[in-house]
Amino acid sequence: MGKRSSSSSKDWAQIYAIYGVDQWQTLLFLLFHAFLFSLLSLLFLLYFDPICGYLEAFLSSTGGARYAAGFAGTVTAISAVCLFFAAGNFLYSALPLHQEMAQRMVNAVSDWSAVRNALDLGCGRGLLLNAVATQLKKTGSSGRVVGLAPGKGVALSTLRTAKMEGVQEYVTCREGDVRSLPFPDNYFDVVTSAVFVHTVGKEHGPRTVEAAAERMRVVGELVRVLKPGGVGVVWDLLHVPEYVRKLQELKMEEIRVSERVTAFMVSSHVVSFRKPSQHVAGPGEVRLDWRC
Repeated sequence: MGKRSSSSSKDWAQIYAIYGVDQWQTLLFLLFHAFLFSLLSLLFLLYFDPICGYLEAFLSSTGGARYAAGFAGTVTAISAVCLFFAAGNFLYSALPLHQEMAQRMVNAVSDWSAVRNALDLGCGRGLLLNAVATQLKKTGSSGRVVGLAPGKGVALSTLRTAKMEGVQEYVTCREGDVRSLPFPDNYFDVVTSAVFVHTVGKEHGPRTVEAAAERMRVVGELVRVLKPGGVGVVWDLLHVPEYVRKLQELKMEEIRVSERVTAFMVSSHVVSFRKPSQHVAGPGEVRLDWRC
């Protein structure tokens, strides 16, 4: 319950003011077309008879013209509703759901007081990164969390949000390629990532063999930099079953998969695991964890 209090102390206007919305172009695209289809459906409603008369000249049938106009008006109205729903889900997934899932990911780690080094892959504007930093601050830990960013601009934006959240002393950012992490083996106590890994290899197409290989390379790198006994927590879209299979191949322990959560109009799950302190001979067991 205490973990929720920090997020509930700020209203969503404050959270949006701090973090903004990634991929706002997609949101504008959805809203523009939602309003466009709404206008078209309204025109069909207001000018139904003139439209029927126009169509009758082509269809040579009054009944056919009315059916075509009614069908077109219904389709545009349903499309408008679907587009508004998609825009709402996108906006909800971008921050409110992201904030909630960040807290759930933080809760997946049982003891933050023992964490000295944490890593957030694809930190974006820092919502999950700052949630980790806030937890370190709460526990009085001397630990730090590193956000891996694709470029200097993202890193600077992340550091600004950390300062606004009052956790800048717990946060550092570093540029790097997630396919080849610029960190030594067995370095981090905790590694996290939120709705990021699925974007790796997208230049090959999301469902190609090449893209899947790139994603598996990231999972391998995540495991490499994790200390024996360390915990990994990944929330992602669509491809979580692939990650689970890879984690099993790498002999990870305590692999847990959360219930399905709809995010950005697709299926998502949280997968958490622990890197074994010593080699494990058999494949890891996978369990459903409804608390993640």
